[in-house]
Amino acid sequence: MKKYSKIITKCQFSKKKDLQTVLSLGFLPGVNQMQKVNSNNNFEYFFPTNLMYSPSSKLFQIDNIVDKRILFPKTYPYTSSTTKILRDNFENLFLETKKKFGLNKNDLVVDIGSNDGNLLKKFKNCKVLGITPEKIGYKAIKDGIPTIIDYFNKKSVSKINRKYGKAKIITATNVFAHIDNIDDLMKNILKLLKPDGIFISESHYFLSLVRTLQYDTIYHEHLRYYTVNSLKNIFKKYGMKIIKVKKINTHGGSIRVHAVKSKKYVIDKSVKKALLEENKFLSNKNIKLFCDKVFKSKVDLLNKLEKIKKKNNTIFAVGAPSRATTLVNYVGLTKGVINCICEIKGSHKINHYLPGTRIPIVSEEEIFRKKPEYLLLLSWHISKELIKNLKMKGYKGKFIIPLPNPRIVS
Repeated sequence: MKKYSKIITKCQFSKKKDLQTVLSLGFLPGVNQMQKVNSNNNFEYFFPTNLMYSPSSKLFQIDNIVDKRILFPKTYPYTSSTTKILRDNFENLFLETKKKFGLNKNDLVVDIGSNDGNLLKKFKNCKVLGITPEKIGYKAIKDGIPTIIDYFNKKSVSKINRKYGKAKIITATNVFAHIDNIDDLMKNILKLLKPDGIFISESHYFLSLVRTLQYDTIYHEHLRYYTVNSLKNIFKKYGMKIIKVKKINTHGGSIRVHAVKSKKYVIDKSVKKALLEENKFLSNKNIKLFCDKVFKSKVDLLNKLEKIKKKNNTIFAVGAPSRATTLVNYVGLTKGVINCICEIKGSHKINHYLPGTRIPIVSEEEIFRKKPEYLLLLSWHISKELIKNLKMKGYKGKFIIPLPNPRIVS
C-alpha cells in the first residue's frame, strides 16, 4: 500500500534528533478529506498527530508530514474572501505596508498561497501576482488578479523571475507553516525577493495557542507553530532579520512578521518586546499546564453535552473550519451528539461530511427551519461575531462555546 505520510524524527529546521513530545491528540484525518453525503466511499486516511518541541531551534512542530495532495487537494474548499475578519486584516496589512514602504505602481507584490486573490485585490495600484495550487485560483484570475496555479517551488519561482522579475513584497498569510521543506522554502523566497525586498508572513502564534487552549489548531496542514524566537533563528540562517512583529486577531491570535535581508531597515521595538514576553511565558511549567488543560477541557465538554442530551435537547454545530475536524475527532463527537454542522449558504462544504465522521454539513438555514435548542460553535474563536449574527437572524436558543473553557451562553 502506498505511504501517504512520513514520520519526522528530526527537527524540521535544525535537523537534530532532539524532538520532545509536548502533546498527543491521537490519530486524526486530513482536514480537507471531505466526502460527499451518501457517497459510497467508506475509506479515510488517519494520521498520528503529535506536537513536538526542538530545544535546538526553539521550534514547536508536528512529527508527521502528510502528502500535500491529501492536505491540499485541487478541490480545496477554503476561500479567504468569505471571512470578514480576514478581509479586514488584509486591508490593514495593505495600509500598513503602503505607509511603511511607500509602494509604487512598478513594485511587484507576490502572495504565496493566494487562494481567491483576496489580499492582492488590496494592492491594486501595484503589480501583483498570486500563486496557489487550488482551483479557487481561477476565481482570482477571473477577478483580474494574475495567478499561477501551482505550488510555490523552485520551478514556479524560476517562472516568475523570468516573466515578472523580482518582488518588492512577498506575502505568506497562514501558509508559511504549511510548506514542509523550510530550507527549500527560504531559498525560493530569497531567489524571488529583491535585495531590499520585504517578506511578510502571518502565522498562528504559539503563545495564543497556549494561552487560549487552541489545541484544535493542531492538524497536519500546520507543520510548525511559530514563536518570534523560532522565526528569528530561521531567518538568521538565511541572512535575514526580523524588523517588526505585530499581533493580529486572525485565526484566534496570529503574528505578522516583517523580515528583510537589507541592512537599511531599522528594527522596531516590537521585536525585543515579543522576545522578552516569550522567554518569560514559555516555561516548562506553563507547557505542562497547557497539556493538562487540554484533557480537562475534553472531559468538561463531554459532560456538558451529555447533560444536554439527557434532557432530549437537540444540538446543531455551527462552522466547519479545519480546526473543527481536530476538536470533533479528538473529543469523540458523533452524529448521535451533533445532528449536523451548519455553514453559511453557498459554502463549498455543504453536502459533505466533516472529515473522520458521518456528521453532515448543511446550510445554516436549517437552524431557523428546525430550531435546535443548542448550537455548538466550532468556530468558537469568533463566537461573539457568530452569536450576534445568529441572534439578529432570529435564533432564540442557547450557545455552547467549547474552548478554552466549555460554557453555555444565552
